[in-house]
Amino acid sequence: MRHFDLTPLYKSTIGFDRLASLIDSVAGFDGESNGFPPYNIERVGDNEYRISMAVAGFGEDELEIEAKENTLSIRGKKTTESDDKSFLHRGIAMRNFERRFQLADYVEVRDAELDKGMLHVDLVRELPEKMKPRQIEIKQSDKPAPQLESADV
Repeated sequence: MRHFDLTPLYKSTIGFDRLASLIDSVAGFDGESNGFPPYNIERVGDNEYRISMAVAGFGEDELEIEAKENTLSIRGKKTTESDDKSFLHRGIAMRNFERRFQLADYVEVRDAELDKGMLHVDLVRELPEKMKPRQIEIKQSDKPAPQLESADV
């Protein structure tokens, strides 16, 4: 039996979570992807999301966030460190990175904040008024209902 791992799609799309959750639950997928830097995608509200990314060691001037069409790109470019340090163990990754996330229609970046080594990017899905559901009022007609004539046989 063939198994298709949709985890990369699920982890890099924002706003498609209902569809991805449905596919995952039906197919029974449970995969993990290791990558740098690690991140979480959190649903904060009905139409609000937050990406939290562990970027320890990166400053605000070394991070770049770009939203273009339906793609959110987060890049970290580490400035070169002096080689005069001698490490006994180097477990903190200080390499350049780029993460891309596909955004659903009408998902926009609201805010970004760097706090204690965590980069938080807040997203919101704002549907245009014409796309939102609305109630249609049913009016009473002043015209009398048509009468059906009965034919005697």
